[in-house]
Amino acid sequence: MTETADVSKEKLIADFKVVVADAEELLRATANQAGDKAADLRVKIQSRLADAKVKLADAETAVIDRAKQVGRVADDYVHDNPWRSVGVAAGIGFVIGLLIGRR
Repeated sequence: MTETADVSKEKLIADFKVVVADAEELLRATANQAGDKAADLRVKIQSRLADAKVKLADAETAVIDRAKQVGRVADDYVHDNPWRSVGVAAGIGFVIGLLIGRR
């Protein structure tokens, strides 16, 4: 999974949390509305929100687990190849220094 995909998932999770919070607020605001249809709709929405919260928690856990896995892989690589890692970091730093120096 790419870094962009992880960022997109995190953004999606954050946006979904906002939608769930707004839906819950709407349910609270309309709690005193009369009618069988309104009551049935509130029950249905509450059920779907509960399901969505469970799925959101699962997605959040998956993103966190994936980030930890990527971190462990990077850590293992650096420990297995310390000089190569130092060389790559120095090279990247040199290139960034050149780019900044030209401005």
